[in-house]
Amino acid sequence: MASVKQKNRTYARNRSKSSDFFSRKGNERIYEKESAFFFKLVIFILLSALWLRLENPISIGPLSVQAFPLGLIVALLLVVKLEKYQFNRKIWYATLILMAILTSFTPVGIMV
Repeated sequence: MASVKQKNRTYARNRSKSSDFFSRKGNERIYEKESAFFFKLVIFILLSALWLRLENPISIGPLSVQAFPLGLIVALLLVVKLEKYQFNRKIWYATLILMAILTSFTPVGIMV
């Protein structure tokens, strides 16, 4: 009678948190197509560049508010809604804030 070799079982409690991104064999799990990622990147960058600019600045104490980052707020809400992994959200947050800072010095946005 031939002996049957049993495979070692890996239970969920013994797996590391990195198993979300890697398969058991060590290959990276692709859970999103590159075209979908690029589409989201373009949309989020365009949104984060959208500012609501005021024709007449509003004075709030010693501050003078000339623009409001409307697109950045919308893009941040979309990231929270669309991305399920925290690691990806951190990358999107950094990208959005960087674009908002860069476009704050340019005349991009809607003039009200």
